[in-house]
Amino acid sequence: MKYVAIGASDTVGVGASDPAKGSWPALVAARLPAGSPPYTNLGVSGSLALQAVTQQLPGAIAQKPTLVSVWLAVNDLNATIDPASFADSIGQIVDGLVQKTTATIFIGNVPDLRTVPAYVEVDKTRLFAGIQAYNNAITAIAARYPDRVKVVDLFTGSAALVSTATVSQDGFHPSDEGYRLIADRFVNAMRANGIPLKA
Repeated sequence: MKYVAIGASDTVGVGASDPAKGSWPALVAARLPAGSPPYTNLGVSGSLALQAVTQQLPGAIAQKPTLVSVWLAVNDLNATIDPASFADSIGQIVDGLVQKTTATIFIGNVPDLRTVPAYVEVDKTRLFAGIQAYNNAITAIAARYPDRVKVVDLFTGSAALVSTATVSQDGFHPSDEGYRLIADRFVNAMRANGIPLKA
């Protein structure tokens, strides 16, 4: 099983004590079936979804993956990218993967970030509205391809993902424990959709 991860700094593993092994995609990859080729992490710190269309999508397609994770949203949210523009960019990534690979695609949505320290001075009502708009967009894009694209729900019950124990010292990125919880969400979704990951 060839696994490719598309994303931003959290996909890279910023905030983990050992990003190469402690990012959530690395933790997912550690559970791939025996004999799977090494996974490819294409994440770029700071990436917006639109940038990933040109910087990460072509590389992902070239890998001929059978499993792809996509988690891109928070940087767009922070940059106040209009939800329709965000949806267009994510849609291009998903469309490209569906049309040019055989992969099953797992796309993460946005956790409830209102209690994350980095957002302490942000208008919470506006932030929550943005999160909901982005998550609605992600759900709608996945619904185009119900057999190929699955949403990994990071929003429901996300308090554990954004607690003081799961956010790193920078007040924004996940800690080692946070990455473990995120990986578990992806792993559980993958297993529920027939991906034979190890325990």
